[in-house]
Amino acid sequence: MNFVWSGLFPAMAVAGGIFSAAAAQEQDWNKVVEAAKKEGAVSVYHAQLGAPHWKAVVKSFEDKYGIKVQEFDARASEMQERIRVEQVSGRFVADIEFHGEASIVLQRADGFIAEHGGVPNEKNIRAPFAPNKWSVPAWVQVACMLANTNLVKPEDEPKTWLDLLDPRWKGKILTDDMRAVGTGQTIFAVLYKTYGADYFEKLKAQNMAIGRDLQENTRRTARGEFPLFINQIIAFASAIKGLPAKVVTPEDGCPYTPIQGAMLRGAPHPNAGRLFMNHLIETESQVTYARAWMGTVVGGVVEKLDDPDAKRFAQVRLMGAVAADDREIMLKRATDIFK
Repeated sequence: MNFVWSGLFPAMAVAGGIFSAAAAQEQDWNKVVEAAKKEGAVSVYHAQLGAPHWKAVVKSFEDKYGIKVQEFDARASEMQERIRVEQVSGRFVADIEFHGEASIVLQRADGFIAEHGGVPNEKNIRAPFAPNKWSVPAWVQVACMLANTNLVKPEDEPKTWLDLLDPRWKGKILTDDMRAVGTGQTIFAVLYKTYGADYFEKLKAQNMAIGRDLQENTRRTARGEFPLFINQIIAFASAIKGLPAKVVTPEDGCPYTPIQGAMLRGAPHPNAGRLFMNHLIETESQVTYARAWMGTVVGGVVEKLDDPDAKRFAQVRLMGAVAADDREIMLKRATDIFK
């Protein structure tokens, strides 16, 4: 009996310690939630460009906590410049941003990003994504191609990115601007790293049309203005489901942008900011994103999907992302090529 009890007491002590730590963490987070409700608002900067899945998550946050979400929704390059102006001038408006990982790393170097303090749902994040004290993975923005099915037969769809060099596509390709921060730059940087400068010299000779509105580029392709749009964020195509357009996922993979949530220095509503970041990586929010064909960062999402397309896109092959050290170099090379 002595042996049994002597082993039981340490076990009970350890269990009690774990319980106490968990209870303390829950209590601390409850204080954050209450403080966030007193702040009453959160200012969020992002580049979701009116996407329905984003709006759904915002609404669920407002309904759950009674906190108003104030947004600046614009292209990544415009958001980045607005943050720079606010931070340099000391006129702090934004609380948090959802931006590409490379952009946030560079903003950290400029002193624009503050430590967020941690959020409970970090524990659900799956590999290879990982949080740090500066940012929390939020979603993955995967870019493939979009083909108009009235103009492109299944057997003629590009099988790889190299197929875009086929003479049949000359004058028939629509692209986002590769000389600006955003999806166009992601495509350029990843493909440049993979296939080199010569690939883009040949692609330039295909006389691509440039459109800077990603949502409108999707609609233009669905209307038949162009057979191919080569910067299609998969999620943005969910809005045209049923129209003559198909997301094409090349065999060599799709470039992607890992989107992170980060707290801005001087955030007026820091607790509400943390709460919103936590809300976005709740399972329900991530399932909402996956059903809209957006890549997710937490585990247990694919199993909850019943739409075959959503499941297919949730498991698409990822080709690569833009590293922070490469971004400025790639922007310059894109500008030099597409003068």
